[in-house]
Amino acid sequence: MLTNKMVVIIATEAPIGVALNTAALLGVGLGSHHDDTVGPDTADASGTPHTGMCAHPIPILRGDDLQALRAQAAARPDVTVHDMHQVAQRARTYEQMSSTLAGTKPEDIQYLGLALYGPRPSIDSLTGALPLYR
Repeated sequence: MLTNKMVVIIATEAPIGVALNTAALLGVGLGSHHDDTVGPDTADASGTPHTGMCAHPIPILRGDDLQALRAQAAARPDVTVHDMHQVAQRARTYEQMSSTLAGTKPEDIQYLGLALYGPRPSIDSLTGALPLYR
């Protein structure tokens, strides 16, 4: 059985606060596009409910050339790519981000992080050489 895998890659140069924010935003974005990423609600021994959590482990990796990695991942039809870039980080509203991004050439986008989701072999071949974020 082929299983899917999810990873988050954070730009090596991202400061810790930016890295944490990037990981959170990427998780929300990815989770909103794949129904199987969040498990069902659960309860503890007293019956207190707990909302569903991500059903997949999410390794957080560190990478240097996220623009090239994004291009490689986007070229694979079985891989979903979510990205976080400096245009979004600097914008005050979603509309401002969208408008600024529309006028930004792809080669000028500086990526702060990527979230990739797809079949384990595809994700592993793209990210297997990247170190864990520590």
